[in-house]
Amino acid sequence: MEEQKLISKKKPAFPINQKLYDYLTEYNRNIKIPVFYDDLLRFAGAIVVYDKNGDDTLWVRVYYAEHERDEIDLSLKRMYLILHGDGSEDSIPFLTVDAIDYCTFGNSKPFRIKIRNILNDNHTYLYIKKADASRVYGLEFEHILSPNNINFLVYKDTLIEEHVLGIPGDQFLAENLSTVSESGLKRLSKEFVKFNERCMIRLLGDMRAYNYVIVASYDFDQVEYRIRAMDFDQQSFEGNLRVYFPQYFKENYPFVKMVSDNLRNESVEQYKKEERSAIARRLRGSQERVNDLLDCMVDDEISTPDKIKELKKDLIKYTKDKNFKDCKTMGQILKVAFDFVRRNYENVNTYIIR
Repeated sequence: MEEQKLISKKKPAFPINQKLYDYLTEYNRNIKIPVFYDDLLRFAGAIVVYDKNGDDTLWVRVYYAEHERDEIDLSLKRMYLILHGDGSEDSIPFLTVDAIDYCTFGNSKPFRIKIRNILNDNHTYLYIKKADASRVYGLEFEHILSPNNINFLVYKDTLIEEHVLGIPGDQFLAENLSTVSESGLKRLSKEFVKFNERCMIRLLGDMRAYNYVIVASYDFDQVEYRIRAMDFDQQSFEGNLRVYFPQYFKENYPFVKMVSDNLRNESVEQYKKEERSAIARRLRGSQERVNDLLDCMVDDEISTPDKIKELKKDLIKYTKDKNFKDCKTMGQILKVAFDFVRRNYENVNTYIIR
């Protein structure tokens, strides 16, 4: 299927309404920060950033006028300490801002900040973006319903996200997939099936290979894999249900073929059930927080009537659940989807097929 039939050309940004701001404040996501996205747009110039092969990364390294640089660096260090600690400034003398990069590709146009600890030379990244309601909902559902916690802050129109560690999916396909052992391919196939199912259930779209990372961890004599989303722009926006299945993007075809080559159909179905059951348990375990978030979302306009109508039809056809019929917003659709998962999979006993 051609990509343009799956994804709209560009998703608009949706403002964060007061109800969502109140939710973010209650759960310590809305905290005053020392620098805004628009502050970083005042750079004086930029140079192209190339990767190790000499290819354009679509990022540019920006620099600021001398009279602004010190203030910006200090504000970014303070932001890092708020995101990763208690905001205490005792560590500021040991931090340095190595680079500020800006990406004009995609919807969010983020700044990527490289912060280094000069005592041990360790570094990490944080991202600063324009706040968008879709992205905030996506980040929160990732934190609540996936195996991965994720740290982010919102203040007025600025969003700060922590860096998601891992190898970008497209890079993994080009440089690492061929080195994965036969048993590793089976474990990675299992993870792709679960990731595919997880994205569909919580309606996270556009998981092309460069929008998620592969995380490898070593366990005795084998390597375990996890797939983590790192772009949440397309949360509950598109009308075509296939947008929410990573398997339908051509960039992911090597992973789809890997699953076909390494897992029997019975195993694929079982892993889908396992993921549905896991999400049902997470929904039950975080019921109050999920309900609070859905209360914000059911009244929020984060899509268009045509897309909502299209997605309702697709979901009714896919699940046979008529409760989708009366949904008027994406939040209502997601609420019905979660109810469907809870009803059908909360008490399912799953077993593992290797």
